[in-house]
Amino acid sequence: MSQAPMKKIYLYTRFERFWHWAQAVLILFLLFTGLEVHGVYKIFGYEEAVELHNLAAWTWLILYIFIIFWEATTGEWKQYIPTTRKLVTVAMYYSIGIFRGDPHPVPKTERVKHNPLQRLTYLGIALVLVPLQIVTGILYYFYNDWAVLGIHMKLGTLAAVHMFGALMLLAFVIVHVYMTTTGHTIMAHIKAMISGWEEVPDTPDEKEA
Repeated sequence: MSQAPMKKIYLYTRFERFWHWAQAVLILFLLFTGLEVHGVYKIFGYEEAVELHNLAAWTWLILYIFIIFWEATTGEWKQYIPTTRKLVTVAMYYSIGIFRGDPHPVPKTERVKHNPLQRLTYLGIALVLVPLQIVTGILYYFYNDWAVLGIHMKLGTLAAVHMFGALMLLAFVIVHVYMTTTGHTIMAHIKAMISGWEEVPDTPDEKEA
């Protein structure tokens, strides 16, 4: 871990922390109930699992709309603009440098919350993976109306695509949880997402990556 002097900066607002943790709970609950719907195990029973899964899905959709609105109106969407500047350097850091205790090549600042890899990952999830789950989930929900809506698709195909998206989200959650342990202490990033205050190296801010 880095031994550089540290300072605290207020990085995550109350709403950011709320939607971060709310999404985490909803994603895990959707995975949990979704697997029961697919018969992996039995806890709630099929019908109740479906109802709970649908309730969580609609809740996430409403929350997602609020998140997009908040990002658009606060200008925080700029934090997700993709960049290739220092992309390779950050990839090398996570591959080799982090195990040697090297300093992070893109330390967090109020203007740069996410490094280039995070920007690409979060943007991909927000613009591709989440919409994929929303669209396939809505199609699933209105399956009984497909004939009226003129939709011709095999339910098995839709189920496979929806499950693929769910497994990709699960993979992201696993990697994301691991990455939270790579701060200057194991709990540093998790504490920041609870309090809003992130501890960063006390060095002059770099220009935006």
